[in-house]
Amino acid sequence: MATLPDTIQRIAEETPERTALVSGSGSYSYRSLMEAVRTLADALVRQGRRRIGLCGDNTPAWVMADLACQVAGVVCVPVPSFFSTTQVSHLVQQAGLDALLWPDTDLARTSLGQGVWMERLADSQESIDLPAGTSKVTFTSGSTGTPRGVCLSLAQMLATAEALRQRLAPLGINEHLCLLPLATLLENIAGVYLPLTMGATLRVEPLASLGLLGSSGVDARTLVAALNRWQPESLILVPELARVLLDAVEADWLVPDRFRFIAVGGGKVAASLLSRAQDLGLPLYEGYGLSECGSVVALNVPGDNRPGAAGRPLGHVQVRVNAARHIEVRGHSHLGYLGDRQVTQEWLDTGDLGHLDREGFLHVDGRSKNLIITGFGRNISPEWLEAELVHGLGVHQAVVFGDGAPRPSALVAVAPGQSPSVMDERLRGLNDRLPDYARLDTLYQLHHPLSASDGYLTANGRPVRDRIQADLPAIIAGSYPIHTNRPGGHSMAFFERLQAETEQARTHVTRAPVINAVREGRVTLESYTWFLTQAFHHVKHTVPLMMACGGRLPDRLESVRKALVEYIEEEIGHHEWILDDLAACGLDREECRASRPDLSIELMVAYLYHQIDRGNPAAFFGMVQVLEGTSVELATPLATQIQTHLGLPDSAFSYLYSHGALDQEHFEFFRRLMDGIADPDDQQAIIDAARVVYRLYGDMLRGIPLPETTSGHYREASDHAVA
Repeated sequence: MATLPDTIQRIAEETPERTALVSGSGSYSYRSLMEAVRTLADALVRQGRRRIGLCGDNTPAWVMADLACQVAGVVCVPVPSFFSTTQVSHLVQQAGLDALLWPDTDLARTSLGQGVWMERLADSQESIDLPAGTSKVTFTSGSTGTPRGVCLSLAQMLATAEALRQRLAPLGINEHLCLLPLATLLENIAGVYLPLTMGATLRVEPLASLGLLGSSGVDARTLVAALNRWQPESLILVPELARVLLDAVEADWLVPDRFRFIAVGGGKVAASLLSRAQDLGLPLYEGYGLSECGSVVALNVPGDNRPGAAGRPLGHVQVRVNAARHIEVRGHSHLGYLGDRQVTQEWLDTGDLGHLDREGFLHVDGRSKNLIITGFGRNISPEWLEAELVHGLGVHQAVVFGDGAPRPSALVAVAPGQSPSVMDERLRGLNDRLPDYARLDTLYQLHHPLSASDGYLTANGRPVRDRIQADLPAIIAGSYPIHTNRPGGHSMAFFERLQAETEQARTHVTRAPVINAVREGRVTLESYTWFLTQAFHHVKHTVPLMMACGGRLPDRLESVRKALVEYIEEEIGHHEWILDDLAACGLDREECRASRPDLSIELMVAYLYHQIDRGNPAAFFGMVQVLEGTSVELATPLATQIQTHLGLPDSAFSYLYSHGALDQEHFEFFRRLMDGIADPDDQQAIIDAARVVYRLYGDMLRGIPLPETTSGHYREASDHAVA
């Protein structure tokens, strides 16, 4: 039986100098790749290790070590870099590993050559029986967060790669870039094995250099810059990365002409996202699969595509849907789960709900165990609605619930500063598109996203629904509800109104040239210290302004006066922190103290004192809206970029770093405080003051001295947002 290395070796013999693997400016031909693989395999045989965990970032060493394990007959267990320490320990113990392979070194590791290093594990690891023929064990975090090992054979993995090759051969793909971690089975098989069996060129780069952060973070600018630099012909994406690419194409950051095929999977894909891609000329195609079936079961391709479906099944499997609507697969299934008996069933029940249409396209409707049944007896897949919410509303996270309720509801997390008015408009539009039984009753806007550390998400970002349901009352209590079933739409609390009515004024701050200059590395020490000096001149007035405001507030705002006491206690002395930062930058703190503020800051402070003394003292909170909201959105990320560019010590960033975190807490407190402001005159005074302060604070930011840009085009491109 031919193996994957045999197939690659045949290509190496036919076209030895064809480029197989590239990273940065380095490359391997098919001949040199297979020579390196066989050298590594010999080293593995000499070491006598039989079960090895493959760790680390996306590198050529990872690819070669993976193939070398197949040549050497060593069971390979990829270790996802996003697994927690507890999950990794569970994986090592459950798989009975006797060594780990790494693409880097330390004193405890042995070099095997080709940039691969081996870490020996204790011989006391329990030996777990594996099904006969196991070549790879791939771990998935599952819905409970506890990793489960799926045992795969060489024949199954090669069959999947070959079926994909047959489906995609007419496209003539020559260059693939790996964007997902190589330990992810989908990228491992469809992103590594498939290109190599096609004789194409595979590019692997460290994930951080591509803008991929952890298991669910992405820096859109870095990702788009990498795609423009490497110009691959094919990619594999999860839905969130697909959204980033679509935003980039719409902003003219990314030209879609180079791409031949982009697969999207790993979660429910909104039909509207696929339609949007088609309109933009981005060749985005949905697929479906699971680890037990070698990662891919069905796939849409150009000329045989049905948006909203997962595609026709690949040639190496058969698919059917049983009477309970469960998708079942036969052919080239997994050997079994680690620690369980070998699989004997002919048909594998995937646990997914779906149907096959008359033309043989597979439609996936969600997980059977997650099904919501409304009070009217209608079945709803939460994954379907969550995909629509993430794409249709632009939220970062959505979890739908409502079993037994008349209509479903959802927890959502949005980006800081996202306009409530836009959110409301999009929600109305989404509900208009949905069938009546699936229209959302209430959105609970979370102040902080659900996370794996809280036990609400698995390591790869999927909701742990049982845990969320158990804690739902507490989660909802700490959220902001948006009701959609009230006549005329939901009632807007004052904080929402404040955000909405100052949205246009806020752009004078967020579009200041300094924001893009920092991100582009065009900021100098003079720029930073000038900003800090202006910050000193307004921060030194924060506590006096609070005191003046508290003394002028009427009795009906006594609760607000009490809140000011808490603010004052936390804000005392913060202006001295700024002088410490200036001293760490090499400036004389007393000279900075004695300097004069920019006119914009002088006017801003004078305006606030005037409003407190001669107008409505509640106007002070317009300044809080501006300064703390801006700090939450910009302080920490911009401070990190400035420090990296200028090479300054941490002691020069006590103000920005502390306020990025501190003001997140303040801002949530401020949100609740504002929602308690009921008097229309007080509300209008705060809105008017916020607009003025946005203008004056934005004028200050626009006055920061900056070096000239060397590329007018780059300045223009950076004015667009892609995330």
